[in-house]
Amino acid sequence: MAVDYVLEDLMGKLGEFGKYQFAQFFLQVLSALTAGMHMLSLVTVASVPEHRCFIAGVDNSTLSQLPWNSTAILDAIPLKPSGELDSCHMYNASAGDHSQIPCEKYVYDTTYYKTSRTIDWDFVCDRRWMGAIIQTVFMLGTFTGAVTLGGLADKVGRKTVFCWSALLQLFVGVGVAFIPEYFSVMVARFILGIVGSAGAYICGFVLTMELVGATKRTVCGITFQAVFAGGIMLVAGWGAIIKDRQMLQVVYGLHGCLFLAHWWLMDESPRWLWMQGRAAEAVDIVAKGVRINGSGIPIGKDYYVQKAKQQAAVEEKSSAGLADLFRTPNLRMKTLNVCLCWFANSIVYYGLSLSAGKLYGNPYLILFLMGLVEFPSYITIVFVLDRLGRRSITSTLMLGGGFCCIVAAFIAQGTTLSTSIVMLGKLLIAGSFAVIYNYSAELFPTVVRNSAMGLGSMCARLSGALTPLITLLGDSFDPKIPAVLFGVVALVSGFWVMFLPETMNKPMPESIEDGERFGKGDTWFSQCAGRKPRQDSIYPDDPEQMVPLKTIESK
Repeated sequence: MAVDYVLEDLMGKLGEFGKYQFAQFFLQVLSALTAGMHMLSLVTVASVPEHRCFIAGVDNSTLSQLPWNSTAILDAIPLKPSGELDSCHMYNASAGDHSQIPCEKYVYDTTYYKTSRTIDWDFVCDRRWMGAIIQTVFMLGTFTGAVTLGGLADKVGRKTVFCWSALLQLFVGVGVAFIPEYFSVMVARFILGIVGSAGAYICGFVLTMELVGATKRTVCGITFQAVFAGGIMLVAGWGAIIKDRQMLQVVYGLHGCLFLAHWWLMDESPRWLWMQGRAAEAVDIVAKGVRINGSGIPIGKDYYVQKAKQQAAVEEKSSAGLADLFRTPNLRMKTLNVCLCWFANSIVYYGLSLSAGKLYGNPYLILFLMGLVEFPSYITIVFVLDRLGRRSITSTLMLGGGFCCIVAAFIAQGTTLSTSIVMLGKLLIAGSFAVIYNYSAELFPTVVRNSAMGLGSMCARLSGALTPLITLLGDSFDPKIPAVLFGVVALVSGFWVMFLPETMNKPMPESIEDGERFGKGDTWFSQCAGRKPRQDSIYPDDPEQMVPLKTIESK
């Protein structure tokens, strides 16, 4: 099936980015805010404060009151080689010597955290893995959502999956605050992962990419990532204000109310409707957009519907799915490459984000800065992405982020230099993570675009699920292991990205055949060697279809 230039003519009447696209984009990008918030909400709701053993006769509460450097405490608790109190052991007072025994009860430092799931359930020391599992289960939920909801959105529609996911996000996000039992909390967090990330976020992103003009995809795509970072900053802001972990989770969940009006205000993707043979509905939405934009361009509904019927009569019907990404060699290699890229970006991004609680200083301020530091990267990318291209920027940022991870592992924790390098690494990897969303949407054809985005998101969530467990290796073995592992994965993927084709100012493929032909022979190395990529257009019958409007206008 060749790309339908009749559809491109129809979508071109909307323009690049008018009032209609702005209104729809605003509705869609809200999903990024709640996705960022739910993704890292456990950093505050299940925070791990500084802790030590409860000393009978010295402490009268599990919440710290006595100064930790007092003589009574120092006489009862051993020191680590770093000079800090041992968080998990105490001297055996009954033995009368300096033998050590594990804590039976804990005292928590309430300087920053008054309540949390960790404090309620003592998820520290030999039980710390139980707290990490909750975050892992959430990421497994996003993994499951990416596998199932991505393909479902290609079949039943982007809007349908978006709206139902947003509604469930509201109910589960609030309800999980009142669940008192561990395994039930894990189930609720798993569901929240399904609907909060893959369900609303990925569908919202794809809706935007399929609606706005080619010249605005970069800005809109990066804005999604910036709003996601804003969600992380909201986690820190609300956490600093609300000290009760139950009320804090309720506030996080109530942000789902932002989506209640989407059922009536947000439209389905005209591209998706057209590809499903629902041309009349697609034309109605475009006509509505043209009217709101005030362009005054006439839309001949009967003409477009008739054209769609004519094409349907001669085209072979096919039902493309996830498996089609692996059937042909070029598309298969691009899919595997992009999957590793998503995996690597996620493992570094969340590895650095979850380490916010381990950096010295006010944890809310550090988490806020972790989100804020992403904005310079996004602003820079907006200006350079359509000049330097997707491939070179993604590769460079991943290599830089991986290098920062490895360097930070060998610098003393808590120093200004260490914190600065971690922040720099977060800035770089946030930039590449933002670009890979746009890059993936442009690499894959329309008929499987949502499935491809879901597969990439699945790989990202898989690595996100592994991240909390990998960080435990630093507590059990060598603290350098997690950061070095994150860095090596980023370096390997950053190098392999050089073999992906460039998509800047290229037409987006629509069919599986288009996707297989797209970018053959186009690598970073061939570009450096001065070899031009193969010139067989994916649209031989219509060289102008799906070319960005700014390119057409310059002809």
